Amino acid sequence: MIIEKQIESILIRTFEPKELLIKNQSHLHKAHKEYNKESHFAVHITSKIFNEKSRLERHQMVYQALEDLMKSKIHALQIKATTTN
Repeated sequence: MIIEKQIESILIRTFEPKELLIKNQSHLHKAHKEYNKESHFAVHITSKIFNEKSRLERHQMVYQALEDLMKSKIHALQIKATTTN
């Protein structure tokens, strides 16, 4: 649960989301050779910062915010980033 809290903290600080849901989906990947209990996540985030940004730009923003964790701890990240409109 430590990585999940790190993700939450970074995303709240960076995007001040109206809605944020983080799901640890690592259990779905137990068959993987390098299985880790905290390595696969799904994020649904809604923020006004995403207004007037394309879907690609929103995803890039989330990846950039989580860059350090993506390099070291997160193996897979599913993103749904929506606007407040």
